[in-house]
Amino acid sequence: MKVLTIYAHHNPRSFCHAVLKSFSAGLQEAGHEHEVVDLYAIGFDPVFSERDAPDWVDNSVPDDVLAHWRVKASLLSGARNPLKRLLVRRWIGRSSDREVVRRLHALGPPRDVAEQQAKVAWADALAFIAPVYFVGFPAILKGWIERVFSVGFAFDMTAQAWRGDLEGRVPLLRHAKALIIQTTIWNEASYDTGLKAAMKLLVDEYSLRFPGVQRVEHEYFHAVHGADDSERAAYLERARRLGRQF
Repeated sequence: MKVLTIYAHHNPRSFCHAVLKSFSAGLQEAGHEHEVVDLYAIGFDPVFSERDAPDWVDNSVPDDVLAHWRVKASLLSGARNPLKRLLVRRWIGRSSDREVVRRLHALGPPRDVAEQQAKVAWADALAFIAPVYFVGFPAILKGWIERVFSVGFAFDMTAQAWRGDLEGRVPLLRHAKALIIQTTIWNEASYDTGLKAAMKLLVDEYSLRFPGVQRVEHEYFHAVHGADDSERAAYLERARRLGRQF
């Protein structure tokens, strides 16, 4: 199996990085092909900005929704100086809003997003290794999902979806599995008060299952800051075993 691991921790000497090394060793022992995307090491920009917008609209938007967008006027108002406005006006020409949407989407994603989408498309399965920050992923990893799992890549939109129906989103990902391994500050009892349930809904289900990943597993290595050497060793062995049994 081809496994892509997306890793998010700023410190290469962290316990989280030791988890990554143990998990990767387990994958290798099991004979999987695997690649790691270290988001901090590559300096991935997690900020969704104007350059990402063309990747989040396509020709599936219905006419009534498109009419509210005022696409050409929005593009012109976003041009921050007279020269840019002149260039945008020339690019738009006599095109209709519908044609502008088609041309925008045809521009494709930014280069860094296209590179990540190619890696995701290569993989049969995904893994995510990161600490828990504020009941979710670190900002750099959440931004990776926001920018990479775009319309036409991770999901399509029906007319009903464009009008607000969540069930109108069409999953496009075909990965057999995603495994999430996260280190935490708080202990397991704290997560059982509702934090784990919230993350299951927002991370496991909405971010991964809903776009089409067939099975999502979420492993927590609780209270690592207060763990002693034997507890940490047990966590690392568990990470290795998760790789071997992936």
